Amino acid sequence: MTAFDPAPGRAFLRGRGQAADAPTARLVGLTVAGAVGTAVFALGLTAMLTGHSTLPALICLVGGQVLRAGSGWMSARIAARHALRVKSQLRRDVLGAVLGRRRGDAASVGEVTATVVDEVDAVEGYYTRYLPAALEARIAPLLIAAAVAMASPVSAGILLATLLPFAAIMALAGGAAGAEASRQFDALARLSGHFVDRVRALPVVLAFQAEAAETARVAQAAEEVSRRTLGVLRIAFVSTAALEFFAALAVALVAVYCGFALLGLLPFRAPETLDFRHAFFALALAPDFYAPMRRLAGAYHERQLAEAAAERLRSLAGGAPSVGPVATPQPPAPTAPEVRLRNLRLRFGDLVIGPLEVVAPAGGLTVILGPTGSGKSSLLAAILGETPLETGSVEIGSSRVGGPGGAAEPAAWAGQTPAFIPGSILDNLLMAGPGVTREAALAMAISFGLGPALSRRSEAGDTVLDERGSGLSGGERRRLALARACLKPARLLLLDEPTADLDVDAEAGIIASITALRGGRTVIVATHSEAMAAAADVVVRLT
Repeated sequence: MTAFDPAPGRAFLRGRGQAADAPTARLVGLTVAGAVGTAVFALGLTAMLTGHSTLPALICLVGGQVLRAGSGWMSARIAARHALRVKSQLRRDVLGAVLGRRRGDAASVGEVTATVVDEVDAVEGYYTRYLPAALEARIAPLLIAAAVAMASPVSAGILLATLLPFAAIMALAGGAAGAEASRQFDALARLSGHFVDRVRALPVVLAFQAEAAETARVAQAAEEVSRRTLGVLRIAFVSTAALEFFAALAVALVAVYCGFALLGLLPFRAPETLDFRHAFFALALAPDFYAPMRRLAGAYHERQLAEAAAERLRSLAGGAPSVGPVATPQPPAPTAPEVRLRNLRLRFGDLVIGPLEVVAPAGGLTVILGPTGSGKSSLLAAILGETPLETGSVEIGSSRVGGPGGAAEPAAWAGQTPAFIPGSILDNLLMAGPGVTREAALAMAISFGLGPALSRRSEAGDTVLDERGSGLSGGERRRLALARACLKPARLLLLDEPTADLDVDAEAGIIASITALRGGRTVIVATHSEAMAAAADVVVRLT
């Protein structure tokens, strides 16, 4: 297993934070104000116990505490607002990348869902807790040590000396925690992917009585997440224990030094002369020297989680877009475009398609014919720009699909597994475009043989369909998808298995409706049907 490298994730998080206008200057000012408040509070406490004027001492006590509490509250509020801005922008970017995934992406739906939800949420603690704590830990201890040095330079030296081994232990623990957090996110993504995909396929699981086996697999994945999580927590507890040890050691050494110095029992000649007032002031500030470190240790786990999550988010939100440059939507061309495949090669594992040299004539019918698994659907997806090309190019009219600044001709698409909106048949037809009228939708539906389905639905009160088109037969769902695609005002029409689930007579009717579209549109069809191929202008045979 490769070692976890947090540098890319850390750079990604910093870049995202800076892009969202990181409030570093304000946080620095508030950190300084908090340290000053701590010193003022210790000064007031010292004055109160050494018999000085009560009123000024009380003012210092109250003023210092208010300044320290107020600066902490403002820092938390500013950091929370900054984190919200970063998360909102990051979630928009990641969700856009996920929705634009290409065919052939290895990640499952469950894994990318976990990325959008869980891993974006995981970066929140980095901005709300870790960054303010890290800034405070770099500034506040030095200011506290400087204040202690004004009363007892030796005590300040003791505090700074105990800081060095603590920093080394925290660095070692942080690297181990980062590796464990990365493995935890991998396990969580696998669990999410497995669970969501099995829920989607639940009817199949139940039909084949595989629920016991799938339950065992989900339980095994959940156990792995639990084990990884305990590993992260174990390292977090070790680092916290190391912090508490050195914090207690620092305060104890300062207390022993100040006490022995006041009693004159030091075994060496001290370079300073302490009185009770200076010794008490140094001792009162000693616990606050490690207070920022305690907060940093509490938030350090947030950093490791965020960096592990950022490694997964970086490829989506921070890397190259998965679907190429975003092009401005173009209106349909006034004439049907010519489609050219030049030296086109696609690869999906062991399946290689091409190289292909194909010209689909403008306004013609081109049929892609081949057995199941030969890559017909993948070739249509490549024309749409949704499949990465190993070699070659796809040109539609004067545009190159996925090329710099190139906006491909808008296309209408009807796939093998069409999705529908909850509503009537007519509602699903009208969603083909804003300019589609009811009369045009009904005419197109009738031309594709949906007349009987419309009449039955009308008599039954036009029952609402669900997302899968429940209530329609497989052939009726196919006809509805074809009619909707043909209603879209696009000059390029891509159809995947349009005659599947149809009998011979119905197939002949669909072929006649599709061939009637030639001239005004360029039609490309992927099919097993030799009858469809017989009506084509160009036939591309895949093996």
